[in-house]
Amino acid sequence: AASSVTDSWARKRHYSEAHSEPLSPTLLPWDKFTNWLHCVCVVTFDLELGQALELLFPSHAKLTEKEKMNICYLSFPDSNSGCMGDTQFCFRIRQCSARKSSCPAGVSLFDIYGPPTLQRDSGYLYGFVYFRQVKDKSLRRGYFQKSVVLVSKLPYTSLFSTVSNIIAPEYFDKGAPSLEAACHDIDQWPCPQPGDTLQLPLMGGVIQVRLPSRFDKPGALTRQSTGSFTENILQKGIVVPTHLQILAAVNDVDLFGCLQPVLPHIQLLWELVLTGEPLVVMAPTPETTSSTVLSLVSMISPLRYANDFRPYFTIHDSEFREYTTRTQAPPPVILGVTNPFFAKTLQHWPHIVRIGEMPMYNKSMARLVKPKKSTVKALDSKPGLYTVYKPYLQNDKDFMKRVLKGVQSKRPVEVQSALLRRHFLELTQSFIIPLERYVASLMPFQRNISPWKHPPRLRQFEADEFLKTLVHSGPQLTSGLRGDWIGLYRRFFQSHNFHSWLQARQSEINEKLQVLHLEALVSTNIVEYVKDKEEVEIVDIVLKLREKIKNISTNHLPVKMELVDQLTESSNQIIATLPEDLQTVLNSNS
Repeated sequence: AASSVTDSWARKRHYSEAHSEPLSPTLLPWDKFTNWLHCVCVVTFDLELGQALELLFPSHAKLTEKEKMNICYLSFPDSNSGCMGDTQFCFRIRQCSARKSSCPAGVSLFDIYGPPTLQRDSGYLYGFVYFRQVKDKSLRRGYFQKSVVLVSKLPYTSLFSTVSNIIAPEYFDKGAPSLEAACHDIDQWPCPQPGDTLQLPLMGGVIQVRLPSRFDKPGALTRQSTGSFTENILQKGIVVPTHLQILAAVNDVDLFGCLQPVLPHIQLLWELVLTGEPLVVMAPTPETTSSTVLSLVSMISPLRYANDFRPYFTIHDSEFREYTTRTQAPPPVILGVTNPFFAKTLQHWPHIVRIGEMPMYNKSMARLVKPKKSTVKALDSKPGLYTVYKPYLQNDKDFMKRVLKGVQSKRPVEVQSALLRRHFLELTQSFIIPLERYVASLMPFQRNISPWKHPPRLRQFEADEFLKTLVHSGPQLTSGLRGDWIGLYRRFFQSHNFHSWLQARQSEINEKLQVLHLEALVSTNIVEYVKDKEEVEIVDIVLKLREKIKNISTNHLPVKMELVDQLTESSNQIIATLPEDLQTVLNSNS
């Protein structure tokens, strides 16, 4: 099975590259840049205007006035945060529908072949901020305040945080020319391809990172591949660039560091994220809120979190009224906020995570973070989780003992994070595997696929029918946790996470059925089949064959090139049996 998956991936790559090669001579300046970033902004503080856009690279990058306003306001911490020195964080904004455009070809391929958790959402933009605030008596305000913001549709948090950590200090020291030079470096980067390990040149150094593919084994450590690369280049005597940075992943998050204040309730949080419950994270700084929100979203990996989430959200955000109204139930989003105003505005929300100054974990924290009613003003309260939610599953006490033992023994934070990541991965897989098994059973038998009929479709998902299968093939086969699994599934079925997952699985299986139908088609003698057909029927078959060939390319179906050649040859042979006038018409329209 593993080799067939690898072969399938290789065929997809070969076919995509073969069909995209003719486009390469038409590449224009900034085309490669837009595979990675939408633009780079510099936001400054103007005494009369407040936060204002000072620079934009490339200068022709398009942003609506609403997008510019959101970027400007979200690029600075709230005044109460007191962030002195350098601060890094990220935000996510809604892209204006009037300006949505098709993505670059390379990025669209990554959406098809990359893991679901790293697929871009065409309706949103990410902002990766490097903010500097230092005292400067030469300025009227008394402070130098400026942010460099990388704007992208890709959720590559680790990669772009590393990039901004390189280019922003250079810009603050040397000005706009250094920023423009960095953008030109990014414009030389290769197209992002899943499964590739890339060396990305930037300002005299090199960043190495591997882009995961959807066929990677879940939870596979990319550190192994980066480590082996380092060993190989040393053994071969290759000269390593002075500033080589090897990233473990494009979207690594410090799970343990972020979730430490609510450690006793991480499993309850997993349920809240899984079922798409409204959740707000209140913390002193945007750095803390953004990293915590990203950690929460990653808890259900490899399942994609399909609802909206805002790592950093302010009262100036264009969706502020929509997300804080009391006239309807709180929307299924995760918000990260720092302004004390939200303590009152969002106190009606059902689930609030309060993060303090990120103290080291101690036994007393287990008492501090017991779930409480969310009627209190959370920013005036102690760190913890405030909710009236009753979890469906019992706590995994053995796992918590392992984590707490690591705290006592001062186990490295990276190891603790890896332990949490593995736990969440296994928990999510135990939950998803029965669903995967049931959906696979909805697929028609291959013997029922006829080359002369339309490809069959997947049968409809029936929740009650699925729940009956849990008796013999439920999560209890892979997880020791006890509780109301059926109740959790019913709640999950009401969430956008479920509908997004089901839609993706249906698309994948229907694609597989299309491929099986094509294979059935080439396994028959099409020329022999059309011998006794009327001319109008034969022409119709030719047109349908051409449509199928076009569909393979358009939808990047995972088929061998030999199959495409066979379909093309069959089409040509059929045309050769027709009168010359019809041959001329069909060939002229090919």
